[in-house]
This record gives sequence, structure tokens and C-alpha cells, in this order.
Amino acid sequence: MENFPLINLEKLNGEERGATMEKIKDACENWGFFELVNHGISHELLDTVERMTKDHYKKSMEERFKEMVAEKELEGVKTEVNNMDWESTFFLRHLPTSNISQIPDLEDEYRNLMKDFAGKLEKLAEELLDLLCENVGLEKGYLKKAFHGSKGPNFGTKVSNYPPCPTPDLIKGLRAHTDAGGIILLFQDDKVSGLQLLKDGEWIDVPPMRHSIVINLGDQIEVITNGRYKSVMHRVIAQTDGTRMSIASFYNPGNDAVIYPAKALLVEKEQGVYPGFVFDDYMKLYAGMKFQAKEPRFEAMKAAAEAI
Repeated sequence: MENFPLINLEKLNGEERGATMEKIKDACENWGFFELVNHGISHELLDTVERMTKDHYKKSMEERFKEMVAEKELEGVKTEVNNMDWESTFFLRHLPTSNISQIPDLEDEYRNLMKDFAGKLEKLAEELLDLLCENVGLEKGYLKKAFHGSKGPNFGTKVSNYPPCPTPDLIKGLRAHTDAGGIILLFQDDKVSGLQLLKDGEWIDVPPMRHSIVINLGDQIEVITNGRYKSVMHRVIAQTDGTRMSIASFYNPGNDAVIYPAKALLVEKEQGVYPGFVFDDYMKLYAGMKFQAKEPRFEAMKAAAEAI
């Protein structure tokens, strides 16, 4: 099997820039995922985020998760569970407005830490969007502008823990899906694995690596690049041992941003392969179709546009 794409961002500053950009391009075209090292976020900050996230889960979330499992009688399931996931989560919104001060049970130190972490991830996301622009032949800033809408992008973080599961063959940590939005930056557990992506009909493990940030592309990048870059199905397999931490930050278009294939990337025969739409309309559709293939969503958006 080919190696999972590993990108050393520091190499963009030297003579290996060309080769590194080529690796990013290949990852975007053929994987929809890549793993970043030397990304500019300090190891010390990442270690603190991991420690405090795991502490918060133990203090505030673990008991609640066990109660939910008991209430839904998930411990002894005998048939596959298709309507829920084996995960404990909460969401932080950063942009256009933050909700961090409203989330219950967070210590002030953890709130401030996650604000700081989000600021660094936002900057990294915007850097990456410009690298994608450069690689695909769009002007610098095109994707950031396309995501802007009237109030700027949506940016938020899903903080998840995947506790040990007695029946991982019958219940997924997270069912297979593509991400609806733009670019996703994941800081994941470096010891407990579980994240997999679908490539050439096979499920492939995304390797846990200390202090790395895993990047994947959402449906909106596929639309804007007119299919040059793809969003890819991925899932989380629950494990029988160990709790897996996952902190996924989603840099998405603003609600009223109008998304459509960049004209610079359209050639005659490709006109209309992907629809144009308002991002919030896509998200409303996605809410009911998340765990299905993305193509019917694109078709539904195209049909809605044609009906107007």
C-alpha cells in the first residue's frame, strides 16, 4: 500500500518547496487527506490541549457517556447499530462569534487554552487554503474570499472522545461520511487509533502520530475546484481498549456564502458538473443525508437550482 501522505511544512521555506507542493497536490487529488508535521503550532501547546481535554472528559463527560450507554442498552447489542455513534462530544464555535464562554463545565484555563489553540488553527487553515489555491491555479486568497460571505467564515471545533467499546463490529465510533464544509484540521490521539479513510474501495488507517495535525478536505473544496480535489469518505472504528481523543476544527464557508466551481477551472465540457448554492442551504440538506454518499447531495442542490 502507498504510504499515507506526510507533509513537512517547514520544507516550503527552502529548496524542497516544489517537491513539497507536489506532495500536497497529490494528497488533495488522490487521498483527500494528509498529515502535517512542523506546522508551526508548538508541541507544548498541543501537549497541554491533550492533557486538559482528557482531564475534562474524565471529570465532566465520562459518567454521562456511561449513563447514556446504560439507558440505551448499548452494552449488550447483538445486531448492528446504524442510527448512532459510540462517541462523547461537545462543540466550540469560534467564528463568526464565539460560544466558548457559554459552554458549561469548562474550567477558565481550558476555555482560554482552546481560544488560543483555535486562533493558531485558524491561521494554519488560511495558510493551507492559499497553498491549495497555488496548486490548483487560483489566485492567492480565492478560497478565503469564496468562504467569506457577509460575516466571514464559520469556524468551530468538535471535541470528541471515543471510549472503549465492547462490540466495535456492531457499533461505529463514527459512521462513514464526507465532511460538508471546507478544510478540516484534526489533532488526534497518538496512541489509540481508529480513524480510517476510503481509498480505491479499501478502508485505510490514518496513522496516529505525536504532534501532527491531520488535514482533510470537505465537499465545498470539491465543488470550488470542480472536482480536481475530492472530499473522501472516512469513519472512526471504536476500539475495545483505550479512549481515543479527537479534536477536529472545521474552517467552513459563512452561512450566506455562495459556493460554485471557480470559473478559472471550468473547461467547456465540464460546465455544470457541480451546482452552485448558498452554503447554509447545503448544510440543511446535509443534516439529513450526512451518512450517505455525497453525490445525491450535489444532485439535489443542482435540481433545486434548476427548479428556480
